[in-house]
Amino acid sequence: MRILVCSDGTDPADKPVLLASLVAAPTKAETTLLGIAEQPADEKPLRDAIDCEAEKLRRFGISTDIVVRAGEPIRQILEQTKAAHYDMTIIGARRKASTGLYWRSGKTYEVIKAIPTPVLLATGICETLKSFIVCTGGKKYIDAAVELTGKLAAAVGGSVTLLHVMAEPPAIYADLVRLEEDVEQLLESGSELGRNLVAEKQSLEKLGILVEVRVRHGFVVDEILAEVSERGHDLIVTGSSPTRGPLGHYIMGDLTRGIVNRANVPVLVARSDKPGANAPAGIWSTFKQLVASSWGKTS
Repeated sequence: MRILVCSDGTDPADKPVLLASLVAAPTKAETTLLGIAEQPADEKPLRDAIDCEAEKLRRFGISTDIVVRAGEPIRQILEQTKAAHYDMTIIGARRKASTGLYWRSGKTYEVIKAIPTPVLLATGICETLKSFIVCTGGKKYIDAAVELTGKLAAAVGGSVTLLHVMAEPPAIYADLVRLEEDVEQLLESGSELGRNLVAEKQSLEKLGILVEVRVRHGFVVDEILAEVSERGHDLIVTGSSPTRGPLGHYIMGDLTRGIVNRANVPVLVARSDKPGANAPAGIWSTFKQLVASSWGKTS
């Protein structure tokens, strides 16, 4: 595995570097520490700061190279990912606001959309990586995220929760809610959701990872963050997908943006290679699947 860690040398907590140590040490990843100076006068102090950060990584036995570039940060990160293949890019994501659509620095969202590698955001406090939560809509768009999560969890001896969140339906569908909340029955239902969750679970278990499937109902981002808080997860994994057409950048939907805005633990935004596939299954299509499976069992 190869990891790119981006730094402007100004984070007093060195969150991207500390998070990189938690990932790179157990995976034995080759690590590149990229410093970007937007102004010529910044280059010398930046290089000094980067040298100190590299030394911290080397103390963990992590092979670390240093690259210092000058110019616009997004462009320089993109150029570096073109110059060498990386499996993951780690960036800082300090909070700038607590209202509106964008709570983090604008560069955070642009990096997620612009660069081709999965992006790990150093948000909140992270002292260990042992418990991972994957936000799955039960569709194939999340397969790449599940695969990358499996590699990380296997390396650190961690566990994985596959979380599916449904919006609250009208009371008339209470029986269907009870059906879906019965995870074992859902996994055996033969519905598209059930089949995909089974496939995701089995792919992780083949790596020797302890896996749990969880279902919640309510506002999706609220339920994800509640699950993280209640069960003490260390890392949230979500997805994004490429746009249709020649632009070649990625979509960060409302769900991913909401998680990035509000998370107090690191967030891994993994890639899908299926254009336009980053939306979870709609409530009514999932209900139809559950109705069909239930009808088949009772008819």
